[in-house]
Amino acid sequence: MTDIQIFRSIRSSAPVGAAGPPPAGAATGAAPGAPAAGGRSGLLLALILTGQFMAVLDVAIVNVAAPTLQNDLHASGAGLQLVIAGYTIAYAVLLITGARLGARFGHRRLFQLGLVTFTSASLACGLAQNTDSLIAFRLVQGAGAALMVPQVMSLIQKTFTGAARARALGIYTAVLAGASVVGQILGGVLVSADLFGSGWRPVFLVNVPIGVVLLVAGHRVLPELPVDRERRFDLVGLVVLAAAICLLVVPLVLGHELHWPLWGWLMLAGSAVAFGLFVLVERRIAARGGQPLIHGRVLRSPGLLTAGGAIFLIMLEFSGFMFSFALHLQAGLGYSALRAGLLFGPVAIGFGLAGLHWQRLPQRLHLPLPLVALVLVAAGYLGLGQLLRAGDRLGVAAELLLLVVGGASGLAYGPLFARALSRVAAEDAADASGVMVTMIQLGSVVGVALLGTVFLSSVTYPAPPAGSGHAFAVTSVAMLAASLLAAGFTLRTHRAAALD
Repeated sequence: MTDIQIFRSIRSSAPVGAAGPPPAGAATGAAPGAPAAGGRSGLLLALILTGQFMAVLDVAIVNVAAPTLQNDLHASGAGLQLVIAGYTIAYAVLLITGARLGARFGHRRLFQLGLVTFTSASLACGLAQNTDSLIAFRLVQGAGAALMVPQVMSLIQKTFTGAARARALGIYTAVLAGASVVGQILGGVLVSADLFGSGWRPVFLVNVPIGVVLLVAGHRVLPELPVDRERRFDLVGLVVLAAAICLLVVPLVLGHELHWPLWGWLMLAGSAVAFGLFVLVERRIAARGGQPLIHGRVLRSPGLLTAGGAIFLIMLEFSGFMFSFALHLQAGLGYSALRAGLLFGPVAIGFGLAGLHWQRLPQRLHLPLPLVALVLVAAGYLGLGQLLRAGDRLGVAAELLLLVVGGASGLAYGPLFARALSRVAAEDAADASGVMVTMIQLGSVVGVALLGTVFLSSVTYPAPPAGSGHAFAVTSVAMLAASLLAAGFTLRTHRAAALD
């Protein structure tokens, strides 16, 4: 298998850079003037979720265009990987910064600034004439998404209450589930259509008209919410945290393609040191009466770290599954990118429906729901691995298991995010959202790197379908282990919630 075939699937991960829902009855109340009950609430939700959808979509849609892009720009393997991964790197590094800036200068202003940056960079990407400029524009595009995405969860938390919030969060979860699958399908359609001989360029240009419409609508629909102008900006903490995340994400994204060079291992070791330094810096700032980037009370919020750890593992195994399964379908079974994208439909449907409706289940089931769901996820992965081990084509049984995996993942994801954010104060909503979004993004990156390495180490392409099926079966055991570990974290949140 060529490098480019790997690239086509390596970023086909679960919805990334996205946060999950807090509970309908979370303590974070609506801000003054919020449109939660007004006639504009539906327009507001549609606007911000479309922005979220574009940010998630842009990871998967570029994968499908990778072969055409490489041929047109004569990109090297490393250059093409940076085109694909540069967006994710900038996105992950700047997410917490985007959340902090939103709280300081206003969620409306930062959403629009992020949208302008994202849309302008999308236009520049679509018009790029060489690989280097495309890489640079992708980094800017990721930075724009990092400014825009954290504002979505903060706006939902601060402008919707009660049943309106429950509905908003259910739709939010469905959007996350569908964006990466739609990206696969839409990318295949646009590249195959080759509109006016444009080849790969429409996968970027499609964002431009949508972004312009959102910008125009945003001036009328986005609410002005109170901002925390008294809180000083922790520049030292920001720089140290950005460096720590960068040192972690870059080698994970590029490591396999570059055969895990020494500098990659040194960066991973450096990331551990940088994260430790960040903790020391934040503690020192707090001890001096300053205002750290992430206040300690946010991390001490009951359930935030334990539920966040479980969600990190859910995203790890889910993104690793999306990668290895897509690679098995395309490189092992010979399916087209479009057909492979359509086969992810049951996963997206299951995840979206579960996220939309889990709160309708009887209240007595809410507490054990994530634990039971994760056991089902683990069983689903193991069943899929055994069913596809021989390299057979997908049948009804496999499609049903995909539905189970998607639905059970949604049933675990929604309640866990509810527990993570249920006792976060309104003034800490932006910080908590930034922390959770970053954990989810890192989980997705680590999942592709870790489980992708397990899969690719078990097979050498070109390989017969049975060889690819065996590699997927081996990887399914690792996915099962991650799901069970997530269940262990969930058990801790279960016990804590039972004491409330």
